[in-house]
Amino acid sequence: MNFETLGLRPELCRALATLGFTTPTPIQAEAIPVALAGHDLLAGAQTGTGKTAAFGLPLLQKLSQGERTRNPRALILAPTRELAQQVHDNLRDYAKHLSLKMAVIYGGVSLVNQANTLRRGVDIIVACPGRLIDHMQQRNVDLREVQVLVLDEADRMLDIGFLPAIRRIIAMVPRQRQTMLFSATFDKAIREIAKEALREPREIQVNPPNAVATMVTHRVHPVRDTQKREVLIKLLSTHYQDQTLVFAKTKHGSDRLAKQITAAGIPAEAIHGNKSQNARLRALADFKSGAVRVLVATDIAARGLDIPALPRVINFELPMVPEDYVHRIGRTGRAGLTGEAISLVSKDEAKLLRQVQRILKDPLEVHGLEGFPPDWSYREGNDINDDTTAGQQRTRRADGPRPPRRDGHAHGPRGGRPQAHAGGPRRDGGGAGQRSGGQRREGSRQG
Repeated sequence: MNFETLGLRPELCRALATLGFTTPTPIQAEAIPVALAGHDLLAGAQTGTGKTAAFGLPLLQKLSQGERTRNPRALILAPTRELAQQVHDNLRDYAKHLSLKMAVIYGGVSLVNQANTLRRGVDIIVACPGRLIDHMQQRNVDLREVQVLVLDEADRMLDIGFLPAIRRIIAMVPRQRQTMLFSATFDKAIREIAKEALREPREIQVNPPNAVATMVTHRVHPVRDTQKREVLIKLLSTHYQDQTLVFAKTKHGSDRLAKQITAAGIPAEAIHGNKSQNARLRALADFKSGAVRVLVATDIAARGLDIPALPRVINFELPMVPEDYVHRIGRTGRAGLTGEAISLVSKDEAKLLRQVQRILKDPLEVHGLEGFPPDWSYREGNDINDDTTAGQQRTRRADGPRPPRRDGHAHGPRGGRPQAHAGGPRRDGGGAGQRSGGQRREGSRQG
C-alpha cells in the first residue's frame, strides 16, 4: 500500500515523497480513507505513529478542493506550544504544493503579531485553547466558517484543565462540520467529550487503550530518594553518554536538576511552562544539535517534543498519573526504532510503580545499583536482582519463627490488626510516624 492508493491528491503525494514518506503507517492507512469520506473520527494511537498526517492530509485535501473564504476553514487544537508548532510545521511541509495559508497560535509570544496574521486571513489555525480564547475575546478570529475541527492529544488537553475552553470553542464553530479526535489514551472523560463533539464517529484503535510502544525496554532502579541525583549523574556519566530526556515532576525541580547535572560537567537544559517560548525552542534546538546532552522536562512541556531517534528516557520521578508514563516513554522507541525507559524509584513511589506495572502488563526489569543499596524491594513478580535488600530479609524472616519479644509478651498474629497505643487509640487513626494531612500532589498538572 502507498499514499496514492489512499486517494490523496498528486500534490500531497509529491510532497510526501520529497519528505521520504512512501508507506502509510497503520493509523494513516485506517484513518485517511475514513476522513476523506467525510466521517467524524475517534482515533487512538501512540505518539510517534504518524497521526498528524492521519488527520492533516485529509484536511489539506478537503480545503484545497473547496472555495476559499477570509475566515479559517479548519481548526486544530493542541495542548502545548511545542505540539502546536510541530503540527503547523508538518502541515506546512505536506501543503508545499498547495495554496493554503495557515497560522499557529499559542501563548508566550506577541498576541499583536498573531492578531495581524489572523486579520490577513488564513485557511488553517493550529492553536492552544487558552491563547485562542484570548483572540476570540478580542474578536481577532471568527470561527463561524470552520469546516473541520481536530482535537489532537485530547487526553492531555483534558488533563491540564482545558475542558471548559474546549467546550467554549466548540460552541463557536458550526454544528455542521467534520470533527476528528485523536488521543494516545482513552478514558471516561475522553468518551464524554467525544459524545459532545462528534456525530456518529467511526472509531479506530490501532493499539489497545493505554498501549505502550513495543520497541521500548523498561528498567527500574530502586534507590533512596536522597540518592536519586547522585545515581542519575553516575548513570549519565558512566553509561549513557548520548542524548537523554529526563522527566521531573515540577518546573522548579526540573530547573534545579538541570543546574546540578550541568555542574557535574554534563551539559543540560530544562524545558517547562515557565520558560518563554524562545527559551524553550532554543533549549530544544540545542538538544537536537548535541550542544546539550540532557534535556530535563516536565510532562506538559514534553508533550509534542519531536526528537528523532531519541535513545532513552529517564524518569527521575514517576508521574502521579500512571497514564503519563505512556506519554513520557512515547518520546523514545519511535518510527520502528528501539528505546529505553529507565525509572529511578524511591520507597514512597512504590504505589505509583505498581500502577505503572498494571498498565504495562509485562514484567519490569528491576535492578539494584552497585554502591547504592535501596531501602525497599519491589516484589510484584520481580525482585531486585543484585544485593539482598531489607525487604527480602524481612521476607525470609517471616518464613520461620520470630525471636521472642524483649518484654516477655507473645507476638500478635501476623497480618492481624495493629496493636493500640498504650495511651489509647490515636485520634488520627494512623500508625506511628504517619503524616498528618495528605501528601501534596504535584506533577501531571505542572508544566
